Amino acid sequence: MAFWQDIPSFDLVGEDVEILRSAKQYYQRLIRLIEHAKSRIYITALYLQDDEAGREVLSALHKASLANPTLEVNVLVDFHRAQRGLIGAAKSEGNAALYCDELEKHQSNVKVFGVPVKGKELFGVLHLKGIVIDDTLLYSGASINNVYMNVGEKYRLDRYFILKQPGLANSFCNFINDFLLSSEAVPRIDVRPVPKYNQIKTAQRQLMKELRRGRYNIESTNTDSTLNVRPFLGFGRRANKLNRLIKTLFDTTEKELLLYTPYFNFPAPLLRSLRRLLKQGKEVTIVVGDKTANDFYISPEQPFSKIGALPYLYETILFKFLKSNKRFIQSELLKVYIWKHENNSFHLKGVSKDGQLHLLSGHNLNPRAWGLDIENGILIQDKSHKLDKLLTTEKQDILQHCRLLSSHEDLESVQDYPQPVRKLLGQAKRVKVDFIIKRFI
Repeated sequence: MAFWQDIPSFDLVGEDVEILRSAKQYYQRLIRLIEHAKSRIYITALYLQDDEAGREVLSALHKASLANPTLEVNVLVDFHRAQRGLIGAAKSEGNAALYCDELEKHQSNVKVFGVPVKGKELFGVLHLKGIVIDDTLLYSGASINNVYMNVGEKYRLDRYFILKQPGLANSFCNFINDFLLSSEAVPRIDVRPVPKYNQIKTAQRQLMKELRRGRYNIESTNTDSTLNVRPFLGFGRRANKLNRLIKTLFDTTEKELLLYTPYFNFPAPLLRSLRRLLKQGKEVTIVVGDKTANDFYISPEQPFSKIGALPYLYETILFKFLKSNKRFIQSELLKVYIWKHENNSFHLKGVSKDGQLHLLSGHNLNPRAWGLDIENGILIQDKSHKLDKLLTTEKQDILQHCRLLSSHEDLESVQDYPQPVRKLLGQAKRVKVDFIIKRFI
């Protein structure tokens, strides 16, 4: 019996689960739930951006708090990410300036906290997902900004699940209170002067130790229903239950494994599992974003920046994977779909095993998520296939903008890339830093 089966779960009924079909729907529902919140709002996200969408969400939070002073509103974002501008932009106070200005303006009970997962953003960030509003959990990999919320012409596609389960919502809030808000390493970043990392460095080291032992408490009266959900936490390379769960889902697949990932760069343990599944005659379907649908992609017509080489690096990894697994593509055991829709981007993550186990997570299935960032996920078990219609519709929506690859030759090779990209990738390979880069992206 798999280890996760010993963990208590929360019962669901089909009506408890909803899957929204677009970023715009998700944004509209988020605002509406905030406006009607009665007791609590807990938001965890990599960032809440100082743009139209971010300002509207933050304003809605302040208005809800002023209309209901007993409403508990806690927003948690990455400590480092909140205090810098966009990559390539001039130095600034970052998004923290917005948080401070809005609190000074509204004087509400909204609180914004910064979580320093590591000493530097490069080595790990807050990648916990989930927004709790009263007893409803909104679970998506999306952060809060214009592109994730489709405010304007572009969107970044994600998955958008809504689960109405009081026990699950409580477990998310209790974890935030017990491990994050109780720590001196997690300061308010909506009050000036915003603390600097050196002021919380000692407390941050203690927080890291505690997070490695962290977990979601599940106070459940589970009756082993055919539809249930379990939350998982993952942090660090050792004793990481989310990583262990993902590996178990791969290794125990009996018929078909479905994977969504925006960045094709599997950790070595998962690559080995994929090869083993294919050799055993199991079906593997992978949906990944085209390099032009990567959030780091820079059009050749625009000035080149080194960060713009990342989407091409991911494609070279995919190219090699397809080439080495050519026989499985030909036998149709391996199906790889590439998503591209106009100039929009792709940010989906998730694992589905045999149509019965569905992991929703912000985990990118890459080395960075495997060992650096703090991640979470929720595993839905659906023995009676009550969610099949919802999940099938979601998959059809996604595949609508995909093409099925027939071989590695369907992709561009390095020789086809713009000259600055070819030069940078060549330099990285010659001095053997491409291996190091892959562990941090």
